[in-house]
Amino acid sequence: MIFPSSSFPSSSSSASGFIKAIESGSKHLILKRFTFRYPEQKLKFVGDGYQFDPKRGVGIAGTRGRHILFHDKCTGCQLCAIACEGIAEAIGMVKVNEQWKQNKKSIMPQIDFGKCVFCGLCVDACPFYALFMTNDYELSSFTKEHLIYTPAQLAVKPKYDGDVEIKIDDMGATHGR
Repeated sequence: MIFPSSSFPSSSSSASGFIKAIESGSKHLILKRFTFRYPEQKLKFVGDGYQFDPKRGVGIAGTRGRHILFHDKCTGCQLCAIACEGIAEAIGMVKVNEQWKQNKKSIMPQIDFGKCVFCGLCVDACPFYALFMTNDYELSSFTKEHLIYTPAQLAVKPKYDGDVEIKIDDMGATHGR
């Protein structure tokens, strides 16, 4: 079978592709590596986490970690569970013992972080700004049951103490240590 000469790449384009590959690979030899000793060293995040801005009607960029629930703002409207319904089905509404003036039904969200995909749709759907996402991303556990956070557990503000800052320049990203 005979092929037309236009179906094969020319030797000049092969050489330029080879040079580009060598150039790209050698660049990584001189860059400082972006590694640190986790869990002794942890990244220091900017901001409080992912939130919803009611004035602009958009989400504020931030780390999407564990949720935090403000009981005094939650009305039990179930919109967070409805937003999660088609995605991960990680939010279920449960009855709570406390009585809140704004929450007549006494139900609040319970989140299963084993199912959660951290998309932030529940935060966007909450009309009363009772649900936010924090910088806490360390949610490991030995059992699936420990990944289910009750409304009382969601109300606890996480303690995250990062000590390593990211520095981004034209040569790439490095950390401060």
